[in-house]
Amino acid sequence: MTSSEIWDAETARSYDTPGEGMFAPEVLGPAVTRLADLAGGGRALEFAIGTGRVAVPLSERGVPVAGIELSPAMIEELRSKVDASVIPVVQGDMATARADGEFSLVYVVYNSISNLVTQDEQVECFRNAAAHLGPGGRFVVELGVPGIARTSPGTSAAVFAAKPGYLGVDVYDELSQRLVSHHFRFDESRQARLGRSSQRYVWPSELDLMARLAGFDLESRHADWEGAEFIAESRSHVSAYRLPS
Repeated sequence: MTSSEIWDAETARSYDTPGEGMFAPEVLGPAVTRLADLAGGGRALEFAIGTGRVAVPLSERGVPVAGIELSPAMIEELRSKVDASVIPVVQGDMATARADGEFSLVYVVYNSISNLVTQDEQVECFRNAAAHLGPGGRFVVELGVPGIARTSPGTSAAVFAAKPGYLGVDVYDELSQRLVSHHFRFDESRQARLGRSSQRYVWPSELDLMARLAGFDLESRHADWEGAEFIAESRSHVSAYRLPS
């Protein structure tokens, strides 16, 4: 399945879950606050801006925000919230597309960098971020720690979410560092609906090397947006990379 097939109109219409999940205030609020601080009064560019989950509240904080987004359907949903004069968006691939002007912050959140399914594309994403930034600019990546270590012996799958009406299972291919997330949604009937998305998982150390290739230094790494210490058991991280001043 291609990215355009995954992020289609149906997905875009159901993407937002106001007040719940990744839209819950306790999830979204700290991310917006931290990104506003890291922007340092300058402009921010979001790679894979989607429906504006982060960009809209960040803009409301007074941070000028622009975006790059591959899916026309996701851009259309964003446009139902804000005009292009408020948050301009370039339709294209975050590894190659260019937005106008210079920024103090580029960010990609909620595992979106893993939607680039080759190492070369992910390296180019870092280089593209650097090309948009001025001296001392930051690139911030929010990404899960690969869950392959949590798979059962002799299997290549791990459950990453289980709640009423939903089961999430990741299936890993160690040779290619690819995973396919399977999303099972069901009700009281005997039928279930399955959605799939393909990603390339990345260890933090590999991200750091990609950053160095693009001219960045690792400035900080935390387990969440509130600054919790990143430890071996952390399930995700927020990593801030910075160009030399």
